[in-house]
Amino acid sequence: MTKMPWRLNYGLKGELGMSSRGETSHERWQHKRTAKGASRIWFYVHERTVFLEQVDTSHPNETK
Repeated sequence: MTKMPWRLNYGLKGELGMSSRGETSHERWQHKRTAKGASRIWFYVHERTVFLEQVDTSHPNETK
């Protein structure tokens, strides 16, 4: 993820913006594979680990 351009990663907003794991909350991000592409990857980072939460081959309905 460190080699990906940050302009393709967006923090999700509202109730989608946070992810809980156990008793810890994390900021949830969305990665667009390309600037014009519809596919999305939702993830959060904990320490040095990236956790993938959702991978969609099209634009997810939750963020339309």
